[in-house]
Amino acid sequence: MKEQQIISAEVRNLGYSLVDIEREGRGLLRVTIENPDYERMITVEDCEKVSHQLTYTFAVENVPYERLEVSSPGLDRPIKTGDDFVRFAGLEIELKLRIAVGNRKNFKGVLQGLTSGSINTPDAKFSLLFEASDGSPAELEFSLSEVEKARLVPVIDFKGRKS
Repeated sequence: MKEQQIISAEVRNLGYSLVDIEREGRGLLRVTIENPDYERMITVEDCEKVSHQLTYTFAVENVPYERLEVSSPGLDRPIKTGDDFVRFAGLEIELKLRIAVGNRKNFKGVLQGLTSGSINTPDAKFSLLFEASDGSPAELEFSLSEVEKARLVPVIDFKGRKS
């Protein structure tokens, strides 16, 4: 937990928001960042700036790692917090639950946002509109504790600009 607090503080001090921290095999530490205003994309220079600062901080704080990777969340951004589930309401997501609901753990649909409770509290409930196996529209209500993984479904426009 100390590691997460160190990374979060350094990322915030540099003017970015922390999206995710992942530990992978062979000592890889992956840190995902974004701009707080969300409109400005993360650049290679942003990642380089955060990487240099974290490398220095890890040496001082004795945080173990072999390789550090700093990146933007990408088009299929992970959704982790209650704030994320509210922010991305109206967008299509892929949701995987920890425990199956009606013999199903994986859902793909339009996130409806907060339906009851307070954001980032155990009683918060969120909603997802999806297509049931019979093709009819259905709604799933869930809490953060029930979510194993959630990601945005990438929206890519290949039409290009008109001249």
